[in-house]
Amino acid sequence: MDVFITGGTGLIGAAVVAELQRGGHAVTALARSDRSAAVAEEAGAGVVRGGLADLDVIREAADRAEGVVHLAFANDFAGPEALERAIGEETAALEAMGEALTGSGRPLVMVSGTPWIPGWASTEADPLPVDGPVGGRGRTVTRILGLAERGVRASAVRMPRTVHDRGEGGFAGLLTAAARRSGVSGWVGDGTQRWPAVHAQDAAVLFRLALEQAPAGSAWHAVQDEGDPMREIAEVIGRRLGLPAREVPQEDFGVIGQIFAMDQPASSAVTRERLGWTPVHPRLLEDLELVRP
Repeated sequence: MDVFITGGTGLIGAAVVAELQRGGHAVTALARSDRSAAVAEEAGAGVVRGGLADLDVIREAADRAEGVVHLAFANDFAGPEALERAIGEETAALEAMGEALTGSGRPLVMVSGTPWIPGWASTEADPLPVDGPVGGRGRTVTRILGLAERGVRASAVRMPRTVHDRGEGGFAGLLTAAARRSGVSGWVGDGTQRWPAVHAQDAAVLFRLALEQAPAGSAWHAVQDEGDPMREIAEVIGRRLGLPAREVPQEDFGVIGQIFAMDQPASSAVTRERLGWTPVHPRLLEDLELVRP
């Protein structure tokens, strides 16, 4: 099918574009900058110029497509206001895509995050959180999944805290960047809180499967590692960078420190069984061995 994708030139998006093409789909990517347009064209994708705030552009591109994959997000963690703006921008864009697809039966696959459920690994049946730093995203995704009642085959691929490739990406990538800045590879609290993870190439396969197969209103977990302790992640990063690894104040991580402190393992048992998804790429702790010193 002809697929319109947002966020198609980032770590996850580039992997998704390549996977969709391997699956026989044609891809058109939203590109905000000349650099993004060049990356998309080099990957063999068509290009629509614009950003998430360009709602008419997004609406028209979605209307022309046979399916839509949404990955773009501002990832601005400078403070609560910046994060709220990013969530608002994404919400408006998803609503525009949903409007274009209403009544068509065409798929809209959107990125989401795995929920955290105190005491156990979250499953695909657990609801997304609607409170806290990223609660707005949970409310938006839940609302867009409800478009199943209006003839949109909407589904959500819930991503873990770390989506990695060659030691880069996700919350582990943020830990690496913070360690390089501060000279310390840190964890919050006692470091036993668990972070789920997945390799970007494996996540890309799940986006393709959801586009092709997922029923309207469904949610899936792109989880390879159910939960690696934050301390173990930080210790590998510290060793690779030649830096000390120790506990640091939650506040050192800014607005996402609260999320870093949460124990948030997640399961993908239902996803593997029903969509036939089988991760095959390196797990997080193995992949972090490729972090550049």
